[in-house]
Amino acid sequence: MTSAPTQARDDARSASAEEAGSEGRIVVANQWQLIWWKFRKHRLAMLAGLVTLFLYTVALFAEFFAPYSSGAYSAAHTHLPPPQIHLIQETDGGPRFSPHVKGFTVQIDPDSFKRTYMVDETVAYPIGLFVRGEEYKLWGLFTLDVHLIGAAQAGDPVYLLGADRLGRDVLSRTIYGTRVSMSVGLVGVGLSLLLGVILGGISGYYGGVIDTLIQRTIEILRSLPTIPLWMGLSAAIPLTWPPLRVYFAITVLLSLIGWTALAREVRGRFLSLKTEDFVIAARLDGVRELQIILRHMAPSMTSHIIASVTLAIPGMILAETALSFLGIGLRPPVVSWGVLLQEAQNVRSIATAPWLLFPGIAVVTAVLAMNFLGDGLRDAADPYQA
Repeated sequence: MTSAPTQARDDARSASAEEAGSEGRIVVANQWQLIWWKFRKHRLAMLAGLVTLFLYTVALFAEFFAPYSSGAYSAAHTHLPPPQIHLIQETDGGPRFSPHVKGFTVQIDPDSFKRTYMVDETVAYPIGLFVRGEEYKLWGLFTLDVHLIGAAQAGDPVYLLGADRLGRDVLSRTIYGTRVSMSVGLVGVGLSLLLGVILGGISGYYGGVIDTLIQRTIEILRSLPTIPLWMGLSAAIPLTWPPLRVYFAITVLLSLIGWTALAREVRGRFLSLKTEDFVIAARLDGVRELQIILRHMAPSMTSHIIASVTLAIPGMILAETALSFLGIGLRPPVVSWGVLLQEAQNVRSIATAPWLLFPGIAVVTAVLAMNFLGDGLRDAADPYQA
């Protein structure tokens, strides 16, 4: 039988071995492993990352997630309120699990022509998952007719988040708007990243007159009122341009304004890096200066750039939403969250159909998720900090 002192010594050796193995694991870990280990301890950032991943998945497969196409309408269902979803249905054989929504009848006021929808308990429209409906082309390549959720029988009026003033499904249009609004933020930040890294790197690496010119330009851009500047630039976009060209114009417009903050951060980092041994060694080896900036100095702050970019995407999304809401950004038939919120611009619309504000909930969710994700990445970008 093992004595107590011997057992204590064995436990101490095991603990020491585990501690040594853990320390050895940290010693051989690379930068990205350290970042991941610290990031996954941030519960809120992990949840925000899952929400962000879900939003981009919805944007990528919008046709599959949406019950209807973005332009499908029904004049008989204008301002139809969101129905209550029932899970249990009474049948001759007793109650059974069958998700459905009740039917409705319409009463029209002869004086104001206001529609009033009354629930019809005698009619039920079943809903289901992976149902067949309108045909669509996924990414313009594959013709499919399967939708994640919708009416189990094609043609049934099932609008899970209600309908707008033209009888279009609010849920479907919000899902399609996810693609445009989220992609504007991603593409816009990509262009801002390119401008910020190059101009900020040149400013911090060369210094002198070049640094002064770039920094004064940044100060001028940052001192201008944002919304009037957007309005002035958006007014320069011709009304005759097709929607796709307007989309790219708005993306470039947001990028030309959004690169300044990243350029400042890159400049400050490069000012401290250009005297490091590896930069001096590369310069002595005859490496071209642009190559030193892009291949030696920029990768050393990749984690910080990723965190900055993640925090910049919500600003791009809010900017596109604000421009489209004011009517100087994207315009119909393009569907974005800002365009959809134009339906709720006045008190009468909100009083009549408050569900038209649902795209605003999508904006808040996306912005909060990206901000929490960016905060987590920013904390994890320096894994050696306690």
